[in-house]
Amino acid sequence: MAELIQLGAREPARRLPAWLRKSSTHFEAVHGLKAELRRLNLHTVCESARCPNIHECFLRGAATFMILGNLCTRGCGFCSVPKSRHPGALDPEEPENVARMAQSMRLRHVVITSVNRDDLPDGGSAHFAQTVMAVRRALPEARVEVLTPDFCGAREAVARVLDAGPDVFNHNMETVPRLYRTVRPQADYARSLEVLRFAKTYRPEALTKSGAMLGLGESVEEVEELLCDLREARVDAVTLGQYLQPTRRNLRVAEYLAPERFDAYRDYGRALGFRMMFCGPFVRSSYMADLVNI
Repeated sequence: MAELIQLGAREPARRLPAWLRKSSTHFEAVHGLKAELRRLNLHTVCESARCPNIHECFLRGAATFMILGNLCTRGCGFCSVPKSRHPGALDPEEPENVARMAQSMRLRHVVITSVNRDDLPDGGSAHFAQTVMAVRRALPEARVEVLTPDFCGAREAVARVLDAGPDVFNHNMETVPRLYRTVRPQADYARSLEVLRFAKTYRPEALTKSGAMLGLGESVEEVEELLCDLREARVDAVTLGQYLQPTRRNLRVAEYLAPERFDAYRDYGRALGFRMMFCGPFVRSSYMADLVNI
């Protein structure tokens, strides 16, 4: 098993394997969408997290809105979203601006995620719910998917978001239990699992979803254990993708998994009974969410 490479460590640049090389084209389409997002003071996780799929998704008019600002109160080792202990006040116009942008993009599947806002008493859950409801009013026929933080485990916060009526409730586990201290030092594996379990119990009709990054030093047995835990929590859909270091300040990649490894995890998850296993090197939580049927 590959060793976990620590945050901030340096080594000579490693050439990406052939299956992880993706060209970036159609810059005009990307910049046009970015300009409209900035005009409305909106952020996307596609940009802030340096997603490798950004050109592909922006070109076809897809994006994942990131609300509650662009500053996160947590310091996860894998994430390039800017950090701050005091991110400042929420933008009261953000919910309506997200709805306005989603409407102008004619989205049929709207994905809303956020930074962590541990500085707020409700973790930003009321603002999250307001955004879902604003999108519902603007696009009543669209499916709405939320990708939420753990809200420090507060069930009332999770319930508040679910009461707004999203079709899909997503909360990522991100990695296996052994690696949490390095990868997600301010999170807790059992707490995240409980968020997903509670979401399914509280609103059974909503599809529950979770995901993880691979290539951080986890073993096959640990990934299989993670999948078993998610199935026990009645999660419906799982995404597994290759971790790619977004900046030199982030954790380095311990291993590049061959596509066949992702196929094996897909088959294992299907055998466990998940409704959807979306696995591959470039898979991300909301990648192709509008095209993948659950």
